[in-house]
Amino acid sequence: MSNIDEAKLTYLLARLAISDVQLRYATGADTRDWVLYRSCFADEIDTRSTAAFGGQPRRGNADRFVEAARRFLTGLKATQHMITNHVITIEGDEATCVAYVQARHYLPNKTGGADQTMFGYYTNRFVRTPDGWKISACKLTVTWNSGNWGIFELARKRFEEAERGAKE
Repeated sequence: MSNIDEAKLTYLLARLAISDVQLRYATGADTRDWVLYRSCFADEIDTRSTAAFGGQPRRGNADRFVEAARRFLTGLKATQHMITNHVITIEGDEATCVAYVQARHYLPNKTGGADQTMFGYYTNRFVRTPDGWKISACKLTVTWNSGNWGIFELARKRFEEAERGAKE
């Protein structure tokens, strides 16, 4: 093999690492592996999920963000987050990844359909740290939804009941 262009190799390795973070993000959420999920984030993170859930963009501690995700997702029977078509732009120690997302949420219930699916894309900003690339800002843009939006309220109640039962 002839000379390797170090700059190109560094760029390709960074792209691979950023894609890996995106995939660990989905895997951590779907397997409820909160340590894996947390490993994707810088200590401080900007979040914007207003297109899906309303509210305001937030800046805060990543541990609190992960705890909120745990509380939100644990009450569901299952989820599947597919994050694809990574378009990555790298500028020094910062990067942006825009990636399609299809987030499927499943909770059998007696009041309506068991499924809710969000379609859209993430625009995530990354920062290179001594521990590798980390998400420093996570923005979810929902382009459309299908299914039973009510399963989220049912999941919240299911989570709270499980938490109360664990304390007793």
